[in-house]
Amino acid sequence: MVAAVMLACGGGGGEVRTGGASTSGQGAASPAGSAVGGKERASQPARPESAGDATRTGRRRVVVMGTSLTAGLGLDPADAYTTLLQHKADSAGLDVEIVNAGYSGETSAGALRRVDWLLREPVDVFVLETGANDGLRALNVDSTRANIEAILARVKAARPAARVLIAQMEAPPNLGSRYTSEFRAMFPSIAERSGATLIPFILEGVAGHADLNQSDGIHPNETGERIVAANIWKSLRPVLEARE
Repeated sequence: MVAAVMLACGGGGGEVRTGGASTSGQGAASPAGSAVGGKERASQPARPESAGDATRTGRRRVVVMGTSLTAGLGLDPADAYTTLLQHKADSAGLDVEIVNAGYSGETSAGALRRVDWLLREPVDVFVLETGANDGLRALNVDSTRANIEAILARVKAARPAARVLIAQMEAPPNLGSRYTSEFRAMFPSIAERSGATLIPFILEGVAGHADLNQSDGIHPNETGERIVAANIWKSLRPVLEARE
């Protein structure tokens, strides 16, 4: 199951659709680039895509930074979990704008390189889904931890009033029990130290279920994406309601 989770975050090549727009071979909001053949390819950043009505003003802005899981690889933009979160927020009467800042194939180092670019725009709530590609490549856990902590530090410095959430991810079991346990423990540890809200494993109930994933067996399909959105909403909704 976890092996499928990790592969789901690798990207590269093909058309990546994100929150209402599609870009060939890149994600919604990154100057770093997507992973192709194990390397990140440089590209020009695109504008992060809003899942809500971009013409409205004065709405609280929720920026979701992540990998292909967030970018909605292989899905119509209307089915990406960020769009589904926007629908949930609208239905709950919450005046927020969900922004898809997913980028396929990105490691935590890549996320660190582009976070300053994202922070140039207003951010009221920052959701971080990263690190899974680090696990896929068996990168050093301490290095991944340092990257994630640096990202959160930059968010705090640039947007001190923003609420922060970080998504729990998992490493593939073939890397050994020591690595997988250290990787798993990293996320709650970072959340506790930084004061961020920890989102439980976002692919819970989806990873490893063929009927909930696309034909590649690793990216959620429309049905699986609805479960992912529901998983995230359980943690995001209380944060949004607390600030109303």
